[in-house]
Amino acid sequence: MQLHLSPSMRSITISSSGSGGSNGKVAGLMKIKVAARHFSYGTLYQIILLLAVFLPFVFILTAVGTLEGCLNSPWGPSFLGRTVDSERLVRDFYPILNDVSDAAIPNDFEIPDSFNQLVTDMKNNNYDGRTFALILRAMMVKFEQEVRTSKLAEVMNKHFAATSIPKGIHCLSLHLTDEYSSNAHARKPLPPPELLPLLVDNSYHHYILPTDNVLAASVVVCSAVQSSKNPKRMVFHVITDKKTYAAMHSWFALHPVSPAVVEVRGIHQFDSLAKENIPVLDAIEKQDGIRNHYHGNQITGVNLDDITPRMFASKLLTRSPKYISLLNHLRIYLPELFPELDRVLFLDDDVVIQRDLSELWEIDLIGKVNGAVETCRGDDSWVMSKRFRYYFNFSNPLIAEALDPDECPWAYGMNIFDLRAWRNTDIKETYHYWVNENLKSNLSMWKLGTLPPALIAFRGHVHPIDPSWHMLGLGYQNNTNIENVKRAAVIHYNGQAKPWLQIGFEHLRPFWTKNGRKDSSPGVP
Repeated sequence: MQLHLSPSMRSITISSSGSGGSNGKVAGLMKIKVAARHFSYGTLYQIILLLAVFLPFVFILTAVGTLEGCLNSPWGPSFLGRTVDSERLVRDFYPILNDVSDAAIPNDFEIPDSFNQLVTDMKNNNYDGRTFALILRAMMVKFEQEVRTSKLAEVMNKHFAATSIPKGIHCLSLHLTDEYSSNAHARKPLPPPELLPLLVDNSYHHYILPTDNVLAASVVVCSAVQSSKNPKRMVFHVITDKKTYAAMHSWFALHPVSPAVVEVRGIHQFDSLAKENIPVLDAIEKQDGIRNHYHGNQITGVNLDDITPRMFASKLLTRSPKYISLLNHLRIYLPELFPELDRVLFLDDDVVIQRDLSELWEIDLIGKVNGAVETCRGDDSWVMSKRFRYYFNFSNPLIAEALDPDECPWAYGMNIFDLRAWRNTDIKETYHYWVNENLKSNLSMWKLGTLPPALIAFRGHVHPIDPSWHMLGLGYQNNTNIENVKRAAVIHYNGQAKPWLQIGFEHLRPFWTKNGRKDSSPGVP
């Protein structure tokens, strides 16, 4: 059969041939007329071109569909609207999750202990989507509770570790006390009689160090002497309590830091520090509730279900007995304790001196009393980015009326005090007033011990000094920048992780241990 198109495309002729007839062939002819054409050759060409482009594409889609049916897997491209099964599954699972987010977890629910057990239970029990989601939620609640309980236990253990006396330090103190009673060298006068006039000589640099930790006191004094360009001008006034006095005296008598001068005095040797002359301690001793707050059960009155681990740590810290220790309040009485001195440098016992500090005596405090580093000038949320609102309870009317929550606090632990200017102020009286008001409010006006009342008492009397003089926070966090530590004049291990404790941060401990004594006398640890 043959097909013929006329040149004008107005007729189609179909011819066929077959066997039969006189010639053995029978010919057939059919002629069909078509309607007049209404499109041009150009149009026909475009149609053929489009078919040539799209027919392969249709073939590919058909093949892909066939493959998907055979392999049971989505092969189609996502831009054609095909959805991967996993994406569709997650989208369909959202309503189920929302449904069980607030649903009660049955008491008899068996919660798997691990993900592998959950998968095994799903295979064995053929869970539906809602049951699976409910079990998953129950597992999350269970694990969150376990993690929170562990964090609270960690906070409590760290608190006990930080407030307990390590065995080594306790034994050292006992040994030195024994030395004081049996060794005449351990009882020799500090300083020698010929150096007594230096204790009130204002041409020397005077350092005040209140502490009951012999080892810590040694590191502070040794690091200061080793860092000084002129140690002959250094005079250290170490003040300790009665129980530690013999051990502290023995240590510095047996380990002199010549040419610097060291004086060791006990609180009991200051006539002005009798309890009846210290309104703060007298008020605390008279209130059983306050005494129980510091010396009773550490978690009494604390709802562990409604408190975060960080808040719990803060509450434990404020309940440390050291905050009602006279050594901790001692700094507010410096003008009376050293009436002949004009300017002193106050140091906590958890600091290390790495640079000569003599320039601090040359700083012009512009008539202010306290030269201190401000603690609102950094990014560290633990130490250097605080405001008054961090320390004070501004829901208390007295606090809200007297203070500005955005005011910048400053740091205790390394302070240059102008005692002459201090004696012309009412700083001590203001301090006593606010401490007593806090006692009346059942300790609800602030937290963290002696710094908050000092922040109030010294308002208007503080001169900011360069932050490089005093770097804080080495006892709070282990991500302290080591290069900044190396550059700081004084580094401060404020916080629980003291370098002499096992909970101290290992990479920060060498800055403390390198200043320990290496020439201990025989028989002294």
